[in-house]
Amino acid sequence: MTADQVKGKGFRGALRYNLQKVEHGKAKVLDMTFTSGKEDSIMREVALIRMLRPNLQKYFYHTSLNFPPNENLGDEQMNIIANEYLNNMGFDQHQFAIFRHYDADHPHLHILVNRIGYDGKVVSDSKDYQRSEQVLRMLEKQYGLTEVISSRQAQERAMTKNELEMMKRTKEPSSKMKLQEIIKDVLSKKPNTAQFIQALESKGINVLFNRASTGFVSGISYGYEGMQFKGAQLGNVYKWQAIKNAISYEQERDRTAIHQANIRTRAWQQSATAGESAARGTAAGTYGDTKVAAGNRKAIQQGAGKLQDQIRAKDSRDQQAAGADGQHSNQPRLSDSKNSLQRGTDLPSQQQVRQQMVHQTIPGSNLIGSLLGTNHPTGDMDQNALNEFKRKRKKRKGQRLG
Repeated sequence: MTADQVKGKGFRGALRYNLQKVEHGKAKVLDMTFTSGKEDSIMREVALIRMLRPNLQKYFYHTSLNFPPNENLGDEQMNIIANEYLNNMGFDQHQFAIFRHYDADHPHLHILVNRIGYDGKVVSDSKDYQRSEQVLRMLEKQYGLTEVISSRQAQERAMTKNELEMMKRTKEPSSKMKLQEIIKDVLSKKPNTAQFIQALESKGINVLFNRASTGFVSGISYGYEGMQFKGAQLGNVYKWQAIKNAISYEQERDRTAIHQANIRTRAWQQSATAGESAARGTAAGTYGDTKVAAGNRKAIQQGAGKLQDQIRAKDSRDQQAAGADGQHSNQPRLSDSKNSLQRGTDLPSQQQVRQQMVHQTIPGSNLIGSLLGTNHPTGDMDQNALNEFKRKRKKRKGQRLG
């Protein structure tokens, strides 16, 4: 018998799920402490008890008891076992509901409990998984049920519910199951440490040893199909304590082989991390056809330098053309705009030249204008500064004359 436990903040969702199963004939109520089997009535009763501990968030406890397919017990016996489980877990003065389900290939129960008792006391959830396992082993012996090996005694970790569902969808074993089989096959050949490492690497498994500077190894983990598994996650037989007894291992002799294996594994991990980063890409801003990586000051400075070079080159070309033809081109020149700025005239022409040069140099550069706003063009900003300078100079001149 196994138990899956969940603690949460809401009672209604699990209650509705089980009541709907009952409504569709896929479950039945074996026992409950509530005066009515209606959802709203049950929730009102739960709310009354919650008032004793209004600040407790995770007051809801939900567990499922799962029996092997060959143990198709009667309703009465399953109800007795469920009540015994609740009492031994400390829920002897608490609201609960027990549902038997018929929607799986094995008999199982769902138990919903309020952790807040009628006296306002709350059952602690400290080490509740360990306590639950102890209660299950006791009930198996008490009622002559199939005894399940505890997780501490299990040599291999069983499939989780998610792994089982994935295997049903893909029709393939999970990465953890495949890894377990490969390691068992390698160990069956009684290799030494170097052979053990080489055999696993040839199967696409990277080995990482938890090794101290003295050479002492205290743990092992395995990288396979993009995932990393500690030995304990696979089962007791895959921990280093069991591995070193299953292979020919000597600390001094195997120091180099283990060190080199760690180097290869870490290099592989760094390469995998770099590949993921490259796939995600670097955060960047895109303006038109120009992409500027965030924080790349050097690229921005280079762009500004190129702009100045192009402005100077165009100004030089315009001056040469003016000297050769003896007349001005119809195209506004930056030198003309500079003179206009000094005279305080022809400011729109200056602004057009600047904008034209910027647009020619940096695609999408109208972003600058949008940031400044239509009410504050660059020409106006220059003119305002010039007017302010003239006003102050006139004021100082008047003070001297006075």
